Amino acid sequence: MATYLTPGVYMEEVQSGARPIEGVGTAVAAFVGFAEDGPFHTPTLVTSWDQYTRQFGGFTRGTYLPHALYGYFANGGGAAYVVRVGGSADDASAPAAGGPRGSGRLAAQPVELGGFLVAARPGVSGVSVEVAEAEGENPPDDRFRLLVRQGDQVVETYDASTRKNVKGYLLNQARASKLVEVTEQRGASQTKPAAQTVAVPDAPPAPAAGPGEVTRLDPAEYVGDADSRTGFAGLETIDEITMVAVPDLMSAYQRGDLDAEGVRTVQLAVIAHCEQMGDRVAVLDAPPGLSPQAVRTWRNDEAGYDSHYATLYYPWVRVFDPASGHNTTVPPSGHVAGVWARSDAERGVHKAPANEVIRGAVDLELRLSKAEQDLLNPIGVNCVRAFPGRGIRIWGARTLSSDPAWRYLNVRRLFNYLEESILLGTQWVVFEPNDDRLWSSIRRNASAFLTEEWRRGALFGQTAAEAFYVKCDRDNNPQESIDQGRVVCEIGVSPVKPAEFVVFRLAQFSDSTSLVDE
Repeated sequence: MATYLTPGVYMEEVQSGARPIEGVGTAVAAFVGFAEDGPFHTPTLVTSWDQYTRQFGGFTRGTYLPHALYGYFANGGGAAYVVRVGGSADDASAPAAGGPRGSGRLAAQPVELGGFLVAARPGVSGVSVEVAEAEGENPPDDRFRLLVRQGDQVVETYDASTRKNVKGYLLNQARASKLVEVTEQRGASQTKPAAQTVAVPDAPPAPAAGPGEVTRLDPAEYVGDADSRTGFAGLETIDEITMVAVPDLMSAYQRGDLDAEGVRTVQLAVIAHCEQMGDRVAVLDAPPGLSPQAVRTWRNDEAGYDSHYATLYYPWVRVFDPASGHNTTVPPSGHVAGVWARSDAERGVHKAPANEVIRGAVDLELRLSKAEQDLLNPIGVNCVRAFPGRGIRIWGARTLSSDPAWRYLNVRRLFNYLEESILLGTQWVVFEPNDDRLWSSIRRNASAFLTEEWRRGALFGQTAAEAFYVKCDRDNNPQESIDQGRVVCEIGVSPVKPAEFVVFRLAQFSDSTSLVDE
């Protein structure tokens, strides 16, 4: 309260008490796969196909990530994070999951720098590295500069750190290098290297390989490492992601890098990531070339997934491939994620993203009949169907959950949206006085947000009272809870569910009965 000493008129700005809750975004995808260029393992934001091609290159034979991104943007996707894994065989710039590099290559002799190993990339010669003090006054103890020379010229400079949990960690910085590769020395602590200049032994030439080939990798490459923020672990720090797809998991399976068990391991890791984060859904692809009965067997016996944070789509779609000049078959996950984004923008996250045309799809790997979908829909396999005169459409909107409450995809995504919006919109509550006025403010703000969602058609009920309730009072905030510093707000909502089965009952009737009565 201000103190007034001189007579006069004063103006004060006061809080009205209303703090509106804003809805969060629902259509930001993350893609993990192979690309011909760009940074490895670091989630990179792209907002258009042109931006993707500038950072990661275009269509490449043997990879599905470019087709997934192209289909995502073509179908209405707006923003996406790309995590590049594997490595091009001709530049061999990807760190392998279990060691310094992938198989099938001659290893370069590394030099040791403070617990790090520095080696020349294949075909690179005449390289030396210099460790110098970090610039600026009183730099942190973990900071230093790494200068990479080729001949007498400094070609690359990195302001690096020995700490794994910071962006400047040396391994993260050096992934962009075209001359050297840096790995951790097993069993050694990453200490700050002493100031020195060391010559790096020349590397043997890279083996010849065709375009689009990648180094052999295993499931750990996708799962990643939480300390260095690689693979799926690198996506944990990005809160706005709402869907995750791994299209090139199937190209690794087709090449023989991963067997069926490896595919299952990676898909389970995607599901576990989405369940742990609680705000995103996995978009999974079925293996290629399977018949409907084989997909049913794979889904029930081999995969056996049960999660309301995951979906599965079948069959693959055929699109035009500029790299070969012909139509090719690709996993549907990228196109499906774009349809989710388009449906969210046009109708809202509460609308099931089904009965929607897949733009860019010219055909399907297999055209399903109704009888074949009868085998797949009850077990949560969302089918892509071709209908005469209506195009190729997504014809399913189920999760992989056996719980009827979470059967439908739009219900799961609606709850993700509501939870995240309320979570972010009520951060101001923390450390406020825990009394009736605070409880009233919470009820008022949450009710206003849910009322707007009900008016948009996201909640079921003829009135707002039928659609939701918000309870935050003395009943669920007793003195014991207050003494523990907690405020509890109970919210119940009635989500809308899709009209999956539309039934018209048609019967004959005659007016002869009414004539007799008259």
